[in-house]
Amino acid sequence: MTIAWTHFTPWTSLAGGLLLGLAAALFILLNGRVLGISGILGGLLAPKRGDAGWRLSFVLGLLAAPLVASLLAPEGFLKAPRIDAGYGLVVLAGLLVGVGTRYGSGCTSGHGVCGLSRLSPRSLVATLAFMAAGFLTVFLIRHVL
Repeated sequence: MTIAWTHFTPWTSLAGGLLLGLAAALFILLNGRVLGISGILGGLLAPKRGDAGWRLSFVLGLLAAPLVASLLAPEGFLKAPRIDAGYGLVVLAGLLVGVGTRYGSGCTSGHGVCGLSRLSPRSLVATLAFMAAGFLTVFLIRHVL
C-alpha cells in the first residue's frame, strides 16, 4: 500500500476531525443526545412531536456545508473526491450502508466518534466491525475481483 502524496491532505483532515469532535461534544452537552447521523436522519422518517424541526435543520446543514465550504475556501484548498463507480453502484452502496447502520444500531459518527469517546463497549465492537468490513471490502475488490 502506498500513500498518494499529491492527494494527502493532513491539514484539512485535521481541521475536519477537530470540527466533528467539537460538534459532537457541543451536541451532547447542549442537547443531551449523541450526534449520530443515521439516528438523526432515521428520526425524520417517523418523527416525534417537536422533533422534526431540529432534525431537518441538521440534515439541511449537512447538505449545505460543502457548498458553503467551496465558497469560503481559498482556491485549490478543497479537492473534489474521485469516485470510480457509476451512480447505480453508489446508490447500492448507500443503501447497504443504511441497512448496516440499522443492524449496528448506529453509524460511524454515532459509534466511532461519540460512542468511543464515552468508552462504550458496544460502540467499540461496532466500530471494529465497521473497520473490518471496510478493510475486507477493499481487499476483495482490489485484490480478488
